[in-house]
Amino acid sequence: MSTTRSTSRFIYFSLIMLLLVTCFTSLMAAEPITSEGNGDDLEDIEELMALDEEEEQQQQQQEDGVHVKSSEAEILSKAQRIVLELNNDNTKRVIDENEFVLVLGYAPWCVRSAELMPQFAEAANLLKEWGSGLLLAKLDAERYTKAASTLGIRGFPTLLLFTNGSSQVYTGGFSAEEIVIWARKKTGVPVFRISDQREAEEFVKRYPVFVVGFFEKFEGPDYEEFIKSATSDNEIQFVETNNIDVAKVLFPDIKPFSPFIGLVKSEPERYTTFEGSFKMDNITQFLEYNKFPLVTTLTELNSLRVYSSPIKLQIFVFASGDEFKSLLQPLQSVAKKFKSKIMFVYVDITEENLAKPLLTLYGLEESQKTTVTAFNNRISSKYLLEADPTAINIEEFCSGILNGTLSSYFKSQPIPNNDDASIHIVVGKTFDELVLSNPRNVLLEVHTPWCINCDATSKQMEKLAKHFKAMDNLIFAKIDASANEHSKLQVDDFPALLFYPADDKSKPIKVSTKYSLKDLAAFINKNVKYQDKAFKDEL
Repeated sequence: MSTTRSTSRFIYFSLIMLLLVTCFTSLMAAEPITSEGNGDDLEDIEELMALDEEEEQQQQQQEDGVHVKSSEAEILSKAQRIVLELNNDNTKRVIDENEFVLVLGYAPWCVRSAELMPQFAEAANLLKEWGSGLLLAKLDAERYTKAASTLGIRGFPTLLLFTNGSSQVYTGGFSAEEIVIWARKKTGVPVFRISDQREAEEFVKRYPVFVVGFFEKFEGPDYEEFIKSATSDNEIQFVETNNIDVAKVLFPDIKPFSPFIGLVKSEPERYTTFEGSFKMDNITQFLEYNKFPLVTTLTELNSLRVYSSPIKLQIFVFASGDEFKSLLQPLQSVAKKFKSKIMFVYVDITEENLAKPLLTLYGLEESQKTTVTAFNNRISSKYLLEADPTAINIEEFCSGILNGTLSSYFKSQPIPNNDDASIHIVVGKTFDELVLSNPRNVLLEVHTPWCINCDATSKQMEKLAKHFKAMDNLIFAKIDASANEHSKLQVDDFPALLFYPADDKSKPIKVSTKYSLKDLAAFINKNVKYQDKAFKDEL
């Protein structure tokens, strides 16, 4: 191709030169040409040649790009052809005739199904390379509802492993490698055994995360606990060896004694040694607390694993991809100091499906700047770093949460102006002042924007406030529970009416929102006037 292009360019250049010579001869006969004009013509020729060359380069790049994309598409297409397409007619036969079948139930419109499909296809390709007898199949559960119902597929995507016709729910990760690891473990191959260094080097290249076990003999109680751990774990590939040189390839920091278990990850905190007693529960707990990276990137596919982690205190860093690049290294340094105590999670703030639901809990759903928050799922508390997200501030933030010196965060709207208001607007920041510390009685309406019946209750409150405006010992107030929180305000159903007596704010009386206006007025008269009478009797 390059020879053809060079020839074409030479012919093209020759023609131009011939035309220019002809033109030059004619002009010379007509009038003299200055050296300045001749220079301009040569510059024009060079410019034209440069444009031609640039165009050819761009064309070549486009062809190369198409070739790469075409190759990737061919690989994916080949992998997808390995996955058997199920329907209403062949599903039962496929399940009955194969010992192991991993079925993906999907819907064409489901985003998560679309994300999982290429990973599933690639897993099929990898399993075929390993010589696995596991068959991978997919079912359009929306189109073939009868087959989906028979298999027990009710949501999308659903992964089920059928072993001799009996199904179990898939519990592994969602990358191609993770699907392969889970599938091999559930079909009888929980551990790779490696005996030479070259094989170990290839294994290290292939698996970014794995557990290595070094044993003099592949027998005995310690080894049995290792195998049980490998079988029970659903996400990490286990590898075993009895050769110390092979073990050093897999885990260079290995301690020269047997038995040994270590976790390897492709990140700064690469090698972690298991130092507990060889019991399955201890080994699996060690993996649960150490398997995630120092900083985990939250995705749709791993979100459930992140939220269900045994590390209940989790720091969430919301930032754009570009801003996070400069923050990652210092954040990893901080994460090392709180290893196994705090889980650090990065959320791309531009991914609204992931970031917005979490930021909404802080009233920051519209924020686009880097934000650091924390959740302690053990005590259902949340925290917000209100200082700049520097490494020092994040470290102090984490220490404060662990030491119990940092107060929980409760979201609040800005403090409103309640001058001359018949119904006072309460926000999170003013709940103590206007409700709990107020010397007067308070009737508080708790509402949300989406509440269907809140408007009716609000209108009743307006009428009551107008009717009782001369009662000095009573304040009418309202709070939007969707945008404001307080530790002493725990309401699940909306609307809600809470009466806070002047003499005991710790025990608010819940007033039925089904009361008529007349019933509410009677309640106020009874409770407020009773208190006024008791106060006068004391005098």
